[in-house]
Amino acid sequence: MPGPRSAVRARQVLRWSRRLIAAFVSLCALVGVARLTAPATAAGTDGEPSGVHRQLTFLRAALDDGAADEAQRQFPEGYFFLYALYGLTWVELGMREPAGERAEALREARWALERLDSPSGRAPFSADLVPSYGVFYRGWSNWLRGGVLSLQPAAHRDPAELRRFAGDSAALGAAFDASKTPYLAAYPGQAWPVDSTVAMASLRLHDKLLPPRFAGTADRWLRGVRDRLDPRTGLLPHRVDPDSGAPAEVARATSQSVIHRFLVDIDPAFAREQYLGFRDRYVTSPLGLGPAVREYPDGMDGPADVDSGPLPLGVSLSASVVTAGAAQVHGDSALAEGLTNYGELLGAPVDTPWTKRYAFGLLPIGDAFVAWSKTARPWVADPPAPPPASISWWWRLPLLSVLVVLGAAPWLPNLVRRYRVRRAAEAYGRKPVQAAEPKAG
Repeated sequence: MPGPRSAVRARQVLRWSRRLIAAFVSLCALVGVARLTAPATAAGTDGEPSGVHRQLTFLRAALDDGAADEAQRQFPEGYFFLYALYGLTWVELGMREPAGERAEALREARWALERLDSPSGRAPFSADLVPSYGVFYRGWSNWLRGGVLSLQPAAHRDPAELRRFAGDSAALGAAFDASKTPYLAAYPGQAWPVDSTVAMASLRLHDKLLPPRFAGTADRWLRGVRDRLDPRTGLLPHRVDPDSGAPAEVARATSQSVIHRFLVDIDPAFAREQYLGFRDRYVTSPLGLGPAVREYPDGMDGPADVDSGPLPLGVSLSASVVTAGAAQVHGDSALAEGLTNYGELLGAPVDTPWTKRYAFGLLPIGDAFVAWSKTARPWVADPPAPPPASISWWWRLPLLSVLVVLGAAPWLPNLVRRYRVRRAAEAYGRKPVQAAEPKAG
């Protein structure tokens, strides 16, 4: 049998274990408070948002280890998106640097573009579409290629890159001009408005970097878009009939969040109207705990898919991440900060002096979307005037209250026990001592 000394040692170990667990829980709660309140997109569209360089360091290592091939096994365009977002985020950071300090951004963006312009990058897409490989592939590639050119001084742009950008833009413009619908096919017999929005933004970028030639194409596209809005929401639909462009599926946040990132560079006035309509119908506060984005408009539910991910309480986590970037592009700093702070709390980022990753780095494509959203800024249009705020700083109070309770809870039993001991001691000290009765006799 264990002796008294062993029992005392066991009680000491148990007591210190409880204290360590309590300290760990309190530290986690304190970190949560910091992530919920610290400026998460403090640099906005001018300086470098906190942590993005370290995210890109993690993503480059993940890409070198085959993360893009793994993403392709999980998502239809996983390979493409991981490289595209990596390159686009470097372009965004490079735009914030003086012209003479963009070498790293230019090198990494070109490296990513080379991976898109490869058999692996084109593998999911059909060469028989118009334009070849479809509007998804051509639009995103053209946008990144234009970004690479944007990082170079006009007098020193690479001639081969200029010719390729001009040629791909001409192919996209000709396809839009010849189409009966504003929405070109991304896959045989399938069309999504978001893909054509990215492609049209790349034509606007062409007209900023090179002699303008696509103003008429963009005007016709906008007229066609306005004639084919989703009747339920008044927004661009999620999916359309590829032959007529008629809405085939209600507007959904996974595509809307990307649309509003690009539409501002096509037509700022129309973009503002669409963005406010989206914000009114899709931004929510589930259980009163912070801003998030519904996949379907308020009052409607629908199935989840590979793009939206699971939909707890109707909320799409992926759309919430990307909407933070759309909000920043539109000057809606309150919503951009709110969504990003909420993501910093729920995403469980792991910080080191060299890297930063979310959800322990298990899904690098998610990290790529976070980094791309944090660096959002218009490339063609001037930064818009901020819209009326839809949320205030005080949305954080319920979550802060929960964190404070969680941080204090492990210490409460010990505090209550000490309080009771002190009260008992005080009560005993006030009790009068009775004199001994005299002995008889």
